[in-house]
Amino acid sequence: MANFLGAVIENLFKKPATRPYPFTKREPFKDARGLIKFDGDKCVYCGACSKKCPAAAIRVERAEKALYFEPFKCVTCGFCVEVCPKDAINQEFEYRKPDYSKSIEKYGPSAVPAPAKTEAPPSQA
Repeated sequence: MANFLGAVIENLFKKPATRPYPFTKREPFKDARGLIKFDGDKCVYCGACSKKCPAAAIRVERAEKALYFEPFKCVTCGFCVEVCPKDAINQEFEYRKPDYSKSIEKYGPSAVPAPAKTEAPPSQA
């Protein structure tokens, strides 16, 4: 019992072992893989990113000049960033914010609003 009481008193006067998350956010580590961002104006819709993506989170439609991205399928490996010939895909040092629904983001040229969220993916034919 004396050992337990000593531990309780010691913990009352020490700093907490964890950080209060919502109030104090952790900075990402240097060279951490983070949020994937697309630039629809630079993209030439070659499809190299969709071929290289191991999670099949990216789909390119050349005919309609659109790129569909499923962020909750993405494993943030960075292969799409490495393979993009026009640097239209960037990886930023921040984490994706939580969301209540899984949606698909649509990117395209400046004539199409980017990103537009759609609930269901277009059919693959």
